[in-house]
Amino acid sequence: MAKNPIQWFPGHMAKTKRLMRECLGEVDIILELLDARIPYSSKNPEIENMIGDKPKVTVLTKATLADPEVSRAWAQKYSENGSAAVIIDSTASLGIDALEQTVRTVLSEKIERYKAKGMSGRRLKAMIVGIPNVGKSSLINRIAGSKKARVEDRPGVTMTKQWVPTEIGFDLLDMPGVLWPKFEDERVGENLAMTGAIKDAILDTEEIAMILCGRLMEVAPEQFMARYKLTEDEVEGLDCYDLFMLVGKKRGFLMSGGEINAKRTADVLLDEFRGGRIGRITLEKPEE
Repeated sequence: MAKNPIQWFPGHMAKTKRLMRECLGEVDIILELLDARIPYSSKNPEIENMIGDKPKVTVLTKATLADPEVSRAWAQKYSENGSAAVIIDSTASLGIDALEQTVRTVLSEKIERYKAKGMSGRRLKAMIVGIPNVGKSSLINRIAGSKKARVEDRPGVTMTKQWVPTEIGFDLLDMPGVLWPKFEDERVGENLAMTGAIKDAILDTEEIAMILCGRLMEVAPEQFMARYKLTEDEVEGLDCYDLFMLVGKKRGFLMSGGEINAKRTADVLLDEFRGGRIGRITLEKPEE
């Protein structure tokens, strides 16, 4: 994507950064949510500086869409670097109990101090941060036991901070998703676009889908080829564009004159990848 590097930093994101700084003193811990399919690309490099030495748990979300072995490797990497890490999937109720226990473990000294002061029933306060569409609202609704936050499969739904009480002794502060002004690595911008962290309306979705074809051939060729009934002979030597066109042809997305309907092909590719219908695929590995 050298021609048109992806940038997306709406005004409300600058406001979110100010809100985060203002609210840090109100919370005991930060829950930083990362998309398990792209843990590196979905980690906002500005958050570490904003939260300072505030206790933090790294939460890998959407785990049922990602390669479980790679997710475990990422969690291990974060743990080795000193950050407690949990793998979750809110829609499947995966890892929710582990998240609660991890938060209490990280805050164990503070909890003991509260008990010593006769405040054993004091509710913990956690700020949930992450990029748009990473699953913050889904996690809150799962922990809260009812729908407290708006959930949609598109970025930019949560626009203001929300305090949400839960049944496990936490009060959660949901912050709007925040990206950063410039992606130094164009691959990061591509990954964010492919997973839906950036609004499709501002993207060339056909170009993103073409890049996705090439990326899938790198990280999950068997799953990609099986989904679209491609053979090794057919894909040998093809670049991203030709792979994309072949998928459209295989699916029968043809217009008058036999031309491939690129828009429909792109929409289907992105939708099926984001929905996990191609397979449980992680685009980034820790060793990379």
